[in-house]
Amino acid sequence: MEDSSIKTYLGIDWGGKRIGLAIGDSSTKIASPYKTVGDINDVLSEIEYEEIDVVVIGKPLKMADVYSDLDKDYIAFVRELEERVDVPIKKIDERLSSKHADSLPGDKKTKANRDEIAAMLILQDFFDGAETDEPLF
Repeated sequence: MEDSSIKTYLGIDWGGKRIGLAIGDSSTKIASPYKTVGDINDVLSEIEYEEIDVVVIGKPLKMADVYSDLDKDYIAFVRELEERVDVPIKKIDERLSSKHADSLPGDKKTKANRDEIAAMLILQDFFDGAETDEPLF
């Protein structure tokens, strides 16, 4: 019998061309790379398929605490996600997650793999207690 108090989390590394996903749960608090998808409809399908309870999305800030050049598209993505799903959406600072993913050992990483690893790092930061839910702007 499965414990209904265990929540399933989806980590998202948003990008204009690719969206990296990671998955984890409140029992183990360990994030794992999941897959790379192309758009919000793919993300919504995975939320439904995996019965996600909480979404954790990285906020693409620059080192100076401002959004990247993709800020309008990111904000539109988050707003649409908030309108179309009925689960909490937590936003977390993702600065350096892609660079951190690149620095991990392994010489066979693909571009898609990098996005999934970045999503894993975002979700793991959340599990490890990083601050979330700063305003979008």
